[in-house]
Amino acid sequence: MTGAPTRTLADLRISPIGLGGNVFGWTADETTSFQVLDAYLDGGGNLVDTADGYSYWAPGNSGGESETVIGAWLASRPVRERVVLATKVSTKPDRPGLSADNIRRALEESLSRLRTDVIDIYYAHFDDESTPLEETVDAFEEARLAGRIRHVGLSNYTPERIRQWFAIADAHGCARPVVLQPHYNLLHRGDVEGPGARGQVAAELGMGLMPYFALAAGFLTGKYRRDEPISGERAGMVADYQRPECYDVVETVARVAADHGVEPAAVALAWLRDRPGVTAPLASARDLNQLRPITEALTLEISDEETRALTRVSDAARS
Repeated sequence: MTGAPTRTLADLRISPIGLGGNVFGWTADETTSFQVLDAYLDGGGNLVDTADGYSYWAPGNSGGESETVIGAWLASRPVRERVVLATKVSTKPDRPGLSADNIRRALEESLSRLRTDVIDIYYAHFDDESTPLEETVDAFEEARLAGRIRHVGLSNYTPERIRQWFAIADAHGCARPVVLQPHYNLLHRGDVEGPGARGQVAAELGMGLMPYFALAAGFLTGKYRRDEPISGERAGMVADYQRPECYDVVETVARVAADHGVEPAAVALAWLRDRPGVTAPLASARDLNQLRPITEALTLEISDEETRALTRVSDAARS
């Protein structure tokens, strides 16, 4: 295994780039998923992130497919102790929301699919305002005290609701969440950076950040060109980025990448990896070619001058 740096989150040691599992059982079949997971681990990575809802949106899927693939991989290799395993609850169509009963059922099903006794980070995937937050916080603490999860994470929560969760946890004597998973990348920064934004609240409360959409749904890989029509599965997800200033960002990323002999995605990930408060950006790979820049970004060092250049063009394009 290639040596790679790690970062501390609570009592966990985590690689600086995490592997997103949304593609497993969707655009990556089991065989290819195993190859990607093996190569990521061999390349020095150790954070595998998924959700019980992945990938209910794909024809013929109902959710749980990604966890099932990861569980089969864990069961077939002696690697569980080397992996920081994260999953989430609230979006699986037959396990929606964050009621205590749903969390209990969903967690047992996730553990079964993942073929593990404990989940290292268990996220509330999306806020459920129809359930009293006290009920949700207490249910996560119940799971932690039972040894079914090690740490609590939040994803897609507003600053106000993050603060409310912490206030309830403190009042009830529950463990505080250790990590926030926000949408954050070179083209999407506004609701993470700045006064009162998610990143500031996370820093104030001692949470790490594990950004998703770190590559802007593939836009930051450089595969889309200025003035060329965009098609494919993610065309709608990158529609908002088809602006001249966003292509300026991509072209700057590509120039830095060329200077380092790496792929553009590696530079975009390295920039985000080194933003204040970030523990590990998440990126997914449906094959070994897509994995390469993820493993490159584990150790890629970009200069202060390059970082400033990337930030300048990002400032002009940020949303």
